[in-house]
Amino acid sequence: MPAAVLWDMDGTLVDTEPYWMAAETPLVESYGGTWSHEQALRLVGMGLEDSARILQEAGVRMGVHDIIELLTDRVMEQLDVTGIPFRPGAKELLASLREAGVKTGLVTMSTRRMALTVVDLIDFPAFDVIIAGDDATRPKPFPDPYLQACEALGVAPEDTVAIEDSPNGLRSAIASGAVSLGVPLMVSLTGVGAHALWPTLEGTSAMHLADLHAEHTSRSEGSLA
Repeated sequence: MPAAVLWDMDGTLVDTEPYWMAAETPLVESYGGTWSHEQALRLVGMGLEDSARILQEAGVRMGVHDIIELLTDRVMEQLDVTGIPFRPGAKELLASLREAGVKTGLVTMSTRRMALTVVDLIDFPAFDVIIAGDDATRPKPFPDPYLQACEALGVAPEDTVAIEDSPNGLRSAIASGAVSLGVPLMVSLTGVGAHALWPTLEGTSAMHLADLHAEHTSRSEGSLA
């Protein structure tokens, strides 16, 4: 088994990216601007401060912190109405890891209060550590969030598997030294450099991640021999 499995949240554990997009569009339009689906896709996996600056460039006349708080409020309101929209197989895989005794970390660019809201709605103790956007020394695609999670868990990055749905997130995981698994949702991950791309987490278990980690580790050791 890997020493730990590190999860992105939005788009990987839970399918909340449409909630963010639904919050962005009326915000931009309220200031007389336009916001296309293509523009929204640019923000997938991006740190909230960087996303807020892009929204400012689109005409939103609010401070960065105020934009983040407003968008977070609106997404959390949707979660209150709909519950947690887990991606297929994600909750089951997470439960399998916990049953196998594997440490887990949530590494998200959402705010800590949003991450805690999601985690509190999971009906079992899901994560040993949470690194949120307001905890990270630098946002994804820098490796800092994953390195901080590894330090908090007391594990080496190369002994972990990181699961991501966005190019920015994958770049962060790869740069940290983790074995990176991409499970695409809104945008393609082809060519980003993930160690593996799976179309879904449905039907997967802790053993599948153990096999993935062992395969990558054996390849790395073989290349050094």
